[in-house]
Amino acid sequence: MSAQGGTATREGILAEVVKVLTELTEDWDVDFGAGLGADTRLVSDLSFESIDVVHFVTALEEHYGRRDLPFQDILMEDGKYVEDIRVGDVVDFLAKQFGAA
Repeated sequence: MSAQGGTATREGILAEVVKVLTELTEDWDVDFGAGLGADTRLVSDLSFESIDVVHFVTALEEHYGRRDLPFQDILMEDGKYVEDIRVGDVVDFLAKQFGAA
């Protein structure tokens, strides 16, 4: 929850997002031998479906204690849901929200 005070770094946010993703997917039958990182794609690499994205967003909101994060800014483009999103995109979004260095 270090990002609440505005002292978070992009690297710290990446570590926290990877931790949330790891916890969310630990019971899944997904072989992702390369490990989770900024280039990991939610749909292509982790086989996320739309409900999984909702669970991920909810888990991040709970992790940071924030329900006011405008996730639609990265999940929608031109009024349509994006087809895939990278972990790095989520990190960049959160870093912007938290004023991270």
